[in-house]
Amino acid sequence: MLVYVGAAVLAIALNPPEPNRMMLLAERVAAGHLDAPALAGSVDTVTLGGRTYLAEGLLQLVPYLPFVPLPALQGIAGYLASLAFGVPAAWLALPLARRYGAQGSGAYWVAGLTAFGTLLFFVSVLGSLYYLAHAEAFLFLELALLDWAGSRRPLVQGSCYGLAFLARPTTLVALIPFGLALLWARRDRVRAATRLALPVVAALALVATYNELRFGSPLQTGYAISLLTDPALESRRALGLFSIAQVPENVHLALLQGFRLTSRFPYLAVNPDGLSMLLVSPGLLTALWAGWREPVARLLWLAAALVAVPVFLYYGGGYAQYGFRYSLDFTPFLVVLVALGSRRWVGIPERLVIALSVASVSYGVLWATHAVG
Repeated sequence: MLVYVGAAVLAIALNPPEPNRMMLLAERVAAGHLDAPALAGSVDTVTLGGRTYLAEGLLQLVPYLPFVPLPALQGIAGYLASLAFGVPAAWLALPLARRYGAQGSGAYWVAGLTAFGTLLFFVSVLGSLYYLAHAEAFLFLELALLDWAGSRRPLVQGSCYGLAFLARPTTLVALIPFGLALLWARRDRVRAATRLALPVVAALALVATYNELRFGSPLQTGYAISLLTDPALESRRALGLFSIAQVPENVHLALLQGFRLTSRFPYLAVNPDGLSMLLVSPGLLTALWAGWREPVARLLWLAAALVAVPVFLYYGGGYAQYGFRYSLDFTPFLVVLVALGSRRWVGIPERLVIALSVASVSYGVLWATHAVG
């Protein structure tokens, strides 16, 4: 908590706070309006019938609403909202590691990777309305995985995945393998399926209603028609919001994009379009140690792969960012695989790549706050 809060304070100190666009929208929503005229002309907005709407989802809006009557805090509302989800997610890293087999000091190393060596740290401390969704989804997926390692309650599983969907819709497909496995193991399948489905249906209904009220269609999220200011991004979206044509560029950003060397300190220039996961969080490679034999490992690999499909088909990689932040949609499954595989660690090599991950993500936070480079 101290590290997360300290990093957020550093970001606030270096970037004079002011209400962001989601805070402006929250004030309008509190007054009974879903549109916000002040946002006209800004990226990711949709103007219909003379009204301007922000395309971002409902769960990104809700955490800002408590700050509407608190003008003194509105400038840092984004930071406080992100910390409210990011800090609990970081706290859960240790019990999550232990639930999935990490023991002794190894559990602390896995927890350290999760809390400080993945982009969870990055998105939780920088106060971005875009990053907030990732911190939210990460937390809800952790809760689902903790329940899976224990009681496996259908209502809890459905609620966690429903909430994760409200933050990051791509995460919902992870419920396919876990939901099927849950129902297969139960005798009361009809009752369990009902409890599993109810929260998900409620989440889908909320999103559909929100879309209908804003854009006149329950299936229109706004991203296909929102304003873009980057010609390159417009060209990519013209290929399709989700398209196989997007995969090569996303694979390049997620796995191949490297640093650029410069002659000035800190000598490494970051491409804000993306950076290889292998450079950002190399510790995630130790997920391979989990193998495929254990049923829970198979579920986790399937969930991660299914979530990765829409992520790599999507037209935008997540500008501006350090790394490939959309990978956070499947990172919770990877860190649990790291915990499973920790029982097979050699020792020093795994700890070294985790330490490199922490150093890399910490550098990313400093880069984003303009403290370096």
